[in-house]
Amino acid sequence: MAISFEVPEHVQQQTEMVRFVAEAMMRPLSREMDENEHARPTAFIEQMWPIMRDQQKRALDKLEQSTDGDGDKREKRASTTYLRYMLMIEMLSWGDAGIYLCLPYAALGGAAIEAVGTREQKLRLLRRFAEGDQPAWGAMAMTEPGAGSDTAAISTTAVFDEETNEWVLNGEKIFCTNGRLALEESDGLVVVWATVNKEAGRAGMKSFVVEAGTPGVRIGKVEIKHGIRASDTASIVLSDARIPADNILGSAEVQASRNTQSFKGAMATFDATRPMVAASALGVGRAALEFVKEKLAAEGVDIPYGAPYHKLTAIQRDVLEMEAQLHAAYLLTLRAVALLDAGEENNLEASMAKVKAGKVVTQVAQKCVELLGVMGYSREWLAEKWMRDAKISEIYEGTNQINTLIVARRILGYSSKELR
Repeated sequence: MAISFEVPEHVQQQTEMVRFVAEAMMRPLSREMDENEHARPTAFIEQMWPIMRDQQKRALDKLEQSTDGDGDKREKRASTTYLRYMLMIEMLSWGDAGIYLCLPYAALGGAAIEAVGTREQKLRLLRRFAEGDQPAWGAMAMTEPGAGSDTAAISTTAVFDEETNEWVLNGEKIFCTNGRLALEESDGLVVVWATVNKEAGRAGMKSFVVEAGTPGVRIGKVEIKHGIRASDTASIVLSDARIPADNILGSAEVQASRNTQSFKGAMATFDATRPMVAASALGVGRAALEFVKEKLAAEGVDIPYGAPYHKLTAIQRDVLEMEAQLHAAYLLTLRAVALLDAGEENNLEASMAKVKAGKVVTQVAQKCVELLGVMGYSREWLAEKWMRDAKISEIYEGTNQINTLIVARRILGYSSKELR
């Protein structure tokens, strides 16, 4: 598939608007939000809510106009939707990756609904993010105390109560990004992974939409984290939590053949979100690198692009190598996003982008702290914060090890049983 490297004018204009938000509204809050982890950038959220609501309303309007009746297949389209998201997220993360995660929108929960929900479910469940009177957040709860990357080990159960026409959920989820925001401070929702038949393995895995205010749902521990400290990461406890029958995403049926179509559909969520994690990593990496170049320039150290490699100093080589690696990660992310906008499968490319960007931002942020010396390690500058913020890009939305396995399986043609 051919990819255009020229960003359309309307996307460029949006990116410039986002740059203003990142520079004028987010960057000045970075240190304060980092030092006060469980505080909320309330003024920022209130200012951004109308903008986020309008964006989500446009997406909902497009869905309402769609002729796709079942909602299960991607509509073939020529679009820049995901390109816009990619560049917006990169710029917002350049401002502050943790504050970016506090933006009121459907987020990973919305992506899960988009991936496997019916058209009716999408319209009904996502409407609150486009037409609500107050900020709302979406989240997804998958990880458990005994089930991390091995999703087949998930023990949260969902049992159907025929008398009340409800699903009854029991279990505990941990490390849920924006879990508290979604359930306690908004009219939001969390997409919870649970099993309707443990013996069926992955075929018994289903996704359920748990809405804010549902009895039997409470927030447990709110994590104290290494980085992205502005965002909340919480555990969610489900004790006989009852949700409507039609809040299961997709079919409730478990095929006798142990068909894992529902599981694969839910995993398709990450095909859309992993490139966005990569974009966020790129924003953090660019923030760190630009800062280092600015400080080096102030000391009279220039970067002679085009000069022979053997004539460069060690610092100049380091900077050029960091730039090259960030650009390589950018191109992989652009590839994954272009496939999304073309309505084509991008499972391989999404994981490749996520792995590359995660590795690169960690290496770049660490090298930037090193080049800045003692001041890079000091909290007086944001360099040490960017190094801490960078590391999560290798962990959430599937660790780099898991995504590397996905890449290897796709390239070599092996199943998960054949290559572990």
